[in-house]
Amino acid sequence: MPNKRLNDSDEGPLRSCQGPQGVPFQGPARAALIGCSPAGRLPRPARRPLQVFAAQCAGAARAARRRLGPLSTCGAERHGARRRAPPGADSDADGDSAMPGAQEQGGPERPGARGQRLTVVWRNVVLMGLLHAGAVYALVLVPRAQPLTLLWAYFCFLVTALGVTAGAHRLWSHRSYKAKLPLRIFLAAANSMAFQNDIFEWARDHRAHHKYSETDADPHNARRGFFFSHIGWLLVRKHPDVIEKGKKLDVADLLADPVVQFQRKYYKISVLLMCFVVPTLVPWYIWGESLWNSYFLAAILRYAIALHGTWLVNSVAHMYGNRPYDKHISPRQNPLVALGAIGEGFHNYHHTFPFDYSASELGLNFNPTTWFIDFMCLLGLATDRKRATKPMIEARKAKTGDGSA
Repeated sequence: MPNKRLNDSDEGPLRSCQGPQGVPFQGPARAALIGCSPAGRLPRPARRPLQVFAAQCAGAARAARRRLGPLSTCGAERHGARRRAPPGADSDADGDSAMPGAQEQGGPERPGARGQRLTVVWRNVVLMGLLHAGAVYALVLVPRAQPLTLLWAYFCFLVTALGVTAGAHRLWSHRSYKAKLPLRIFLAAANSMAFQNDIFEWARDHRAHHKYSETDADPHNARRGFFFSHIGWLLVRKHPDVIEKGKKLDVADLLADPVVQFQRKYYKISVLLMCFVVPTLVPWYIWGESLWNSYFLAAILRYAIALHGTWLVNSVAHMYGNRPYDKHISPRQNPLVALGAIGEGFHNYHHTFPFDYSASELGLNFNPTTWFIDFMCLLGLATDRKRATKPMIEARKAKTGDGSA
């Protein structure tokens, strides 16, 4: 470094400082530049001008990211930035949960939501891949199976669906009717057959879906695309807003329900028995079907079809169909989805009147879940069914509907 004398007379009183070669330097600016102390010693290495410039550039970049939002997030993705889950998040809250299955509208989507870097849960990706490969293979076994095995597989599908629709959804998520203990036990067992996460987690996430619909706090936000809302949300860790807002929801009723807590405590065992062992053993033991056919048809194929029936509500019923009750929200009426989800396809109605046990207007709608709840009422196992009144429905149609019905 060349030794040059600087004139710092206009920066303050002069003080001398010995440079590395013993050459005196004058002025506070020169002393600061090379890191000298007033006594002329060099206590620590000097901070070079390039380092100062680099620090200034880093500060400017951080300010730009704060201003630009989505662009900065995308830039972080290109350079391999990694979003970490908030400390203290439990295993099922951060998205690394067991392979699953799913009214106050939230505000507008937060800028940059679609630019969030997704952390893939590879365990779920592998398990989902194996499940769907097994389901495709099971189709080859259909002609070789006994008719009773196919009927048993369909019966298991109906029980599976009721565990979600009549159980986790209409009973525990929305409290749209009351069920006595025998019915609650049956629905909890059916929910374990569904293997779409335990009742507590399913209901908690579904309440977040309604309260913060189509925002980052919605577990399967349809604004993030069809694939994400259908299955992709189960293959990545949850958005931090889902975890944060989910912790603020009132779930005291779920915590106080002994059936919900028992199922949560023994969930893995109940899933193994109800989702795989029972569907496989019944055809083999009672009418002599092979274990191979029983497993792939009544367990694997039935499970995969039931999953997609639920997922269609999150994806298709939020994108395709009419909105006769509220044109300002995303959920739609889709009768085809109702076929696969035994009555859950009338989604514009459901998000408009989430407390209604029928999740649709009474009439000629295909809604087996409603029929099941009505039958349980006849048996005395269900009570206090909540309904939206006809004047309430017509008034809402006139006020916010799209005029399609």
